[in-house]
Amino acid sequence: MEIDAIDRRILTVLQKEARITNAELGERVNLSPSACHRRVQRMEAEGVIRAWVALLDACATGRPTTVYVEIKLAGQSEDLLAAFEREVARIPDVLECHLMAGNADYLLKILARDTGDFARIHRRYLSRLPGVVQMQSSFALRTVVSTTAIPL
Repeated sequence: MEIDAIDRRILTVLQKEARITNAELGERVNLSPSACHRRVQRMEAEGVIRAWVALLDACATGRPTTVYVEIKLAGQSEDLLAAFEREVARIPDVLECHLMAGNADYLLKILARDTGDFARIHRRYLSRLPGVVQMQSSFALRTVVSTTAIPL
């Protein structure tokens, strides 16, 4: 799908204010409400807009501890990668899992209540993941920048 300048303006506004009315959105991007609505629907149908969500504050929900876990696997076979990805997707505390280039095979982002909670997550889930030969965990001390907005 081709994203033009008007689509970019719409997406820029929606990434920061998803609850804006269609009339307000059209006004902000200099487009009629109906034309704006059609563009948003098209971008939803094409998968440019994947979902409409509420972004929660981790501290307010009792999970202020962000942990990044680097994981090295025993190998790179399709079966091992698929087994690992299938199992890691089942861990409710994992917010993100990325297949990496570099030293680690995977990088996980986990939210926990505290170090004790992370120990529970490690014992119950991470230590049981298939093919893992090494894990290194790093605790974030403070979040300096955090956004979900993709630069357009």
